[in-house]
Amino acid sequence: MQIFLWGTACPLKVKGKEFFQKGETYIITSNHNSFLDVPVTSPFIPATNKTIGKIEFMKVPVFNFYYERGSVLVDRKSDASRRKSFEDMKKVLEQKWHMCIYPEGTRNKTSAPLQPFKDGAFRLAIETNTAIIPCLLFNTAKALPRHPSFCYIPTKLEMHFLKPVSPNGETVTSLKEKVFQIMESYYVQHKK
Repeated sequence: MQIFLWGTACPLKVKGKEFFQKGETYIITSNHNSFLDVPVTSPFIPATNKTIGKIEFMKVPVFNFYYERGSVLVDRKSDASRRKSFEDMKKVLEQKWHMCIYPEGTRNKTSAPLQPFKDGAFRLAIETNTAIIPCLLFNTAKALPRHPSFCYIPTKLEMHFLKPVSPNGETVTSLKEKVFQIMESYYVQHKK
């Protein structure tokens, strides 16, 4: 991925890797602005990880081979699939792998810094007593805009990991609100 990013003149700068403590497992919550987000986050999260992914992308030839192995797949239209994906994410954490989740649920196509968060990542954190590391991606929507699709524009990308947030003493709602406020504030302060 590093070679691909340099080849498309979209070099990536990563900050905050020091927040990953050896032997600890984390849920990474990342903002989501572009189709480029998943291929950027997965290889640059320190240590082994999986990401939550839409089953629709399994229709893309070649990409689907890698996507299936690096993702917990979910069909968002199916309650049974959503329940299974939640259990699969627990298994990922039990294996001592990190789990990357995009709590907005889909790409942010609005002018707001973030869309409202869904509950899944925060319920997972509380049920598994796993700390959350917020992650902010910058400029991925500039590098791969929605229109025209699959047209790369040379852009410097950044990925910032923030201090872990403990789920201890939190409810799903309070944890979700806390992480949202941290991520929104950081994004607004550091967006260029």
